[in-house]
Amino acid sequence: MLLLLKDQITIMRKILFLSFIFFYSSVLFAQKNLIPMPQHLEISKQGSFPLKGNLTVGAGAFETQAKYLANQLESLLQTKVTLKKSGPIRFQKINNTAVEKHDYYELKIDPSGVFIAASTESAAFYAVQTLLQLVEENQASGSIPALEIKDYAKFTYRGAHLDVSRHFFTADEVKLFLDYLSRYKMNKFHWHLTDDQGWRIEIKSHPKLTAIGAYRAVTDDVKDSKLTKDGRYGGFYTQEQIKDVVAYANKLQIEIIPEIEMPGHAQAALAAYPELSCTGGPFQVGTTWGVMDDIYCPKEETFALLEDVIDEVVTLFPSHYIHIGGDEAPKTRWKTCAHCQEMIKKEGLKDEFELQSYFIKRMEKYINAKGKDIIGWDEILEGGLAPNATVMSWTGIEGGIHAAKAGHDAIMTPVSHMYLDYYQGNPQSEPLAFNAELRLDKVYSFNPIPKELNEQEAKHILGPQANMWTEYITNFKHVEYMLFPRLLALSEVAWGTSKPEAYKSFENRVIHEFAYLDRKKINYSKAIFELNGNIVSRDGKMYYELSTIKNDNTIRYTTDGTAPTVQSAVYKEPVVVDRTMTINAANFSAARMVGSVLKQDFVISKSTGKSIQLLYEPNEAYQANGTATLVDGVYGNKQYFKKNWLGFNGKDLVATIDMAEPVSFSNVELNVVDQNASWIYYPQAVKVYVSQDNQNFTLVQEVGKEVIAKSKGTIKLSFEKQHAKFVKVEVQHLNKIPAGSGGAGSPAWLFVDELSVY
Repeated sequence: MLLLLKDQITIMRKILFLSFIFFYSSVLFAQKNLIPMPQHLEISKQGSFPLKGNLTVGAGAFETQAKYLANQLESLLQTKVTLKKSGPIRFQKINNTAVEKHDYYELKIDPSGVFIAASTESAAFYAVQTLLQLVEENQASGSIPALEIKDYAKFTYRGAHLDVSRHFFTADEVKLFLDYLSRYKMNKFHWHLTDDQGWRIEIKSHPKLTAIGAYRAVTDDVKDSKLTKDGRYGGFYTQEQIKDVVAYANKLQIEIIPEIEMPGHAQAALAAYPELSCTGGPFQVGTTWGVMDDIYCPKEETFALLEDVIDEVVTLFPSHYIHIGGDEAPKTRWKTCAHCQEMIKKEGLKDEFELQSYFIKRMEKYINAKGKDIIGWDEILEGGLAPNATVMSWTGIEGGIHAAKAGHDAIMTPVSHMYLDYYQGNPQSEPLAFNAELRLDKVYSFNPIPKELNEQEAKHILGPQANMWTEYITNFKHVEYMLFPRLLALSEVAWGTSKPEAYKSFENRVIHEFAYLDRKKINYSKAIFELNGNIVSRDGKMYYELSTIKNDNTIRYTTDGTAPTVQSAVYKEPVVVDRTMTINAANFSAARMVGSVLKQDFVISKSTGKSIQLLYEPNEAYQANGTATLVDGVYGNKQYFKKNWLGFNGKDLVATIDMAEPVSFSNVELNVVDQNASWIYYPQAVKVYVSQDNQNFTLVQEVGKEVIAKSKGTIKLSFEKQHAKFVKVEVQHLNKIPAGSGGAGSPAWLFVDELSVY
């Protein structure tokens, strides 16, 4: 009997020990779902702080943040939260001179209370954001486990940008954008208020800027006809609305940096005041995207208006910075403008690039006199950098390197890692975006400090910023989709806790955060669950390989065009592609599909999978899957050029297909692109040749630009039946972009896909 009792006690001890280990592991896991991850987090074994019943918040040194926390807790917990001078949840100020870290705070939780110590108002706010995430995480259990956090920001500038010119978003939607930034400790909002397609800020001294400049007659999208809209489109923010948004941002510890573009991207302003141009106009507010040749003329009337604009802008925005653009300013008009050429001589300038530098420096001097500094896109480096300017490095990291080495501050926002208007998944399953790709892992991998800088130079890198350009983003739900979950990666990069080796851990935290986004009804991309498809050739056959970053899921697929279900075939090895077919595949977790369906159409012709040689190499940025791209049975998506298209700049496509043996055929078909705003043009001519020996070729058909212009992107050449082993296709590019078009005089791009032989 005694032996039995001892056995029972031993078993109970094991059960209790295992229960403790399970509980402690769950606690540890729960606290590690924070985004951004704190610099230092230590889980204690000292119990937990209860969330049930009435709670009291002691204001201490941070009354504003205490009130904010109390309101948030009441809403979250649906319980009464009292605000007093002291309480179990309390704030204390740390002597700022003793803290060298940016926005340093400490958060300690034990059974007796929650203790927040912060160096600044903003640090206290960030401590509250961390605490609120912990409350959400532990709400179901009714208590927060004891822990201690010591945290700070690596970068002083943690920014996000929103373009409201290409498409307009209401003041309330802008506030929502600010809410999203604040949860993840972002502290700068770059508000892109003026551009060719709309002037969005009320300027009382020049009312035509909004009366005329805020509205375009139509929206003519050359990339996707679904975005083309007839009728007046636009809107602007009154000064009262701007004051309200700025005050709202201030409560969230976010500095709003307004952007007033100059000297380029000015067509909306020129539509209102054409006398500020080189030609005198008339102009209309921009109806298409791209870079416009008409920009501000650097004459006294122009500077007078811009100074008036700055006078009103500085009264609305307490920000230390005014962003003045400075990017994509073609010198076409300046080169032929008598006034501009006279100014170059008068000021002893070398060329139009130095004239732009003169323009920027003059406006900087005026803005500096108002107690502000300027930020400009990295083109302000051209012709000489203004004395106190901060460079926003977007074309790459080189602009930031150049600025830092010259002793100027820089903000890192390269297109390669920080452009949120790019696709974040397979374009076939994603909403329309700019034709490039930026996936979550690439955002997370970004290091804002270039390795080329020494320790002293690196101090000039203020931090990163992600940009949301809205040519193809027409509503705020789409803004949310493009922002999430990439904002989460940005926040961790900006806070300074991202680590390449910890990406899988971060990815799990992102997936966990999806529950919060669902509760808030925030639209977000599930590309993290997406399948990747890859076409490979092996042993004379073509295969379709599927893979997923979530290896614990099951891939199921169909080949008959139907949607995959839990009954569909489980993917175990690459699928043979030997006929025209549609493969649909998706990730499944248990009996539930996660993410979107990957759909791939294959159209098989006599040239599919055959060997192909090119006379000229495609541009290194647009090589897709190499020469095989032209004969893989997959038609390119005209909204995304990085995949399934070969791009040539200033070169023809000359391709020779080895059919392996003589075959009979009477048709050749190819796909091309015409998107002039992106400098992409239809070819001028297409010729088809045949040969038996790859040496002597006979021309069998050709078509000119008149036929190609009517092709709608698919050029078909029919001829008498041929029997040959080699087929050569020559596609002649447009030599130079015509005058009056964006990029006039430059070599045109040629994009070609799928050479089909029937």
